[in-house]
Amino acid sequence: MNDDLSANPLVLDHFLNPRNVGDLPSPDGVGEAGAVSCGDVVRIGIRVQDGRIVEARFRTYGCGTAIACSSMATELIRGRTVEEAARLSNDEVAAAFGGLPATKAHCTVLAEEAVKAAVAAYHNHNRDTPAR
Repeated sequence: MNDDLSANPLVLDHFLNPRNVGDLPSPDGVGEAGAVSCGDVVRIGIRVQDGRIVEARFRTYGCGTAIACSSMATELIRGRTVEEAARLSNDEVAAAFGGLPATKAHCTVLAEEAVKAAVAAYHNHNRDTPAR
């Protein structure tokens, strides 16, 4: 493993005890992001109720930091409105850990991109769904 997870106890905790890991049954939006350069792939699913994300889950194939960033991103967006979640930034994910080395910045970017893709999928699904 290329990660030195021991350098950041919070990253290590989110890697060893990931929050919200797994597939979300019947998600309202799913987003995926990947980095060809390192092989990391992040998939995040969201469930929305009354415009607010009530559940978020992830699957990540990649390094320990990518897993930790995916876990943190799902924690950060739970309870937010869809619009607030769409503004999640990679800097916010890194800040939640107290910072990350520059060599791991791509992990936060993947988490951000997967969240934004899930929100976009949610909007696309709801735009195509007839009003009841």
